[in-house]
Order: sequence, then structure tokens, then C-alpha cells
Amino acid sequence: MAAEEIEGSGLDASTAALLKNIADQNGPALHELPPETCREVFGGLVKALQGETLPIHATQDIEIPGPGGAIPARVYTPRDIGGEKLPVLVLYHGGGWVIGDIESHDNMSRYFANNADVIVVNVGYRLAPEHKFPAGHDDCIAAAEWVHANAESIGGDASKIAVTGDSAGGNMAAVVAQAAKGKIAFQLLIYPVTDLSSDHYPSRAKFGGGDYFLSAADMAYFGDLTLTDARDVLDPKMSPMLTEDLSGLAPALTVTAGFDMLCDEGAAYAERLRDAGVPSEYKCYEGTIHGFTSFPGALAAAVDALAFMAGRLKTALA
Repeated sequence: MAAEEIEGSGLDASTAALLKNIADQNGPALHELPPETCREVFGGLVKALQGETLPIHATQDIEIPGPGGAIPARVYTPRDIGGEKLPVLVLYHGGGWVIGDIESHDNMSRYFANNADVIVVNVGYRLAPEHKFPAGHDDCIAAAEWVHANAESIGGDASKIAVTGDSAGGNMAAVVAQAAKGKIAFQLLIYPVTDLSSDHYPSRAKFGGGDYFLSAADMAYFGDLTLTDARDVLDPKMSPMLTEDLSGLAPALTVTAGFDMLCDEGAAYAERLRDAGVPSEYKCYEGTIHGFTSFPGALAAAVDALAFMAGRLKTALA
């Protein structure tokens, strides 16, 4: 997209500048890269755009028992808590179930720990195509169950566990909130994938052409690498929107971006939660794109959104 077409489109200034910079580099799209290269490119992009690495009181790399072996995770403690027990936020990174890792979401984990005054557990679940669906989802559920059973061992309060994730990680968080109903106190869903079973969401066509960071071709690429059978999109583990009964789930905050092909399904899931009697808040950052919360070093909306989400987490888990 030419710069003049970005200008005046409703994009905020910092997002327009970032998209222009990406377009000017004329590099390959994510779906044009093999998975290993795609992982490297994404990790480099986050590192370049996340801002300075935030200080944190303590981190500890641990392994959580999982259905396919040990699940790596990193625990972030915001301060010296002595004998105090803090709420726990279990974080699942985004990246289409194929890319992203603990490192790509290290700074986000540090931010939430420091600003929501929570212990964060950043989960390195198994990725496709090496591990097809539902391997990663099963790891995420197992990690949350472990945190609930072992919260005290990391200084956490088992009665105050939240889940969060962005994009594919938001999908994971929504699935975990369903699977561990009654054990999760809050769910923060950041531009989540909620429904791969349908194309009826207008934002898919409107923003999926490749001009706004995430494209329909990227989503198809990730889906092809993740799924063994096309019918897997009908599994509520992949499309949590398809779960018939959402009543009794943890209160939720769903955050979307106005220029994101996933915007409409995030809004729709927030509405379904509300209709099921779940306290469900929805907020759209209208002038920005998919992935924006990973880029606070470049995007003003990311700075605003991270502060807003940390405030909501802190209040919800008080």
C-alpha cells in the first residue's frame, strides 16, 4: 500500500508510519517463509519494536509436566513478596500456533508482572508443524492446571489465576478458560482467534488482503501447518466460539484492533460471553493493527493498551 493511501485511512499516525516502513522494505510475507525462518523474522521484529527490555525483580525458568513431555515456562516475580501470595497470570504467546515463543513475549510478561502486580507464567507450548493440533492446546490446559495445583510453590494465590494471550495465544486463553472453568478468575483475550469455522466476519475480507500486517494468506498458512484435518476447525478447542454453553466462565476483557481481520470475531466472542451472563468488557483500538501490543516501542496504541489491560488485571485480581 502506498503511503498516501495509508494516510487518511483512519489509521493512527504511529501505525501508519510502521506500515509504511514495512511496505518500503518490500520483504516477503510471513506465509512466504518456511516456519523456521518465519520464527526468526517474527522474533527479530518483536525485538526491534518492543522497546527497552524492562527490569524485573526475578525470573525463573521452569518445566511443567505436560501430556507430551516437559513444557518450558518462565516465571516472573515483580517484587520481593516474602510470605505474601500474589495473583498469577498464565500467559500464552501469539504467533499462529507456529511462531512466537517465551522470548517473543518476555517483555510483555515483564510489563504485566510489574504493572498489574502479579506473578506471570509465560508458557512455551508445543508448536506446529512439528506438533499438530491439539498438542499446543493440550499443553496450555496442562500448564494452567499445574499452576492452579502448584500456585503456592511459585508464590501465587490459587484462587486468583488469570489467563491471557494474543492472537493464537488469545485462542489458547479462551480455550483454557473453558477447560478449567471454576479455576480461572479472569480472562484477558487480546485480538483472539475465536472462530476458524466461518468466514462470515466482514473484517476478514476488509483487512485480510495483506496491507495490515496479518493477512488471510498468513492465516491459511498457519492453519495448514497446524491442522491435520480440515474438520479440526469445528473442534471447540480450535474455535472456542462453537462451545454451546459459555455460562459460568471467568469474567473477561477482550481487546481488538480496528484494522485487524480478527476484529469481528473477537467482538462476537465478547458478545457471546455477555449473552451467557459472563461479565464481559470489550475494547477496540480503532486506529491500529493486529499484533500491536507487541510493538510498544513503535506504536502509541500499544503503550495505551498495555496500561489499560494491566489496570484491569490488577482490579480484577485484587
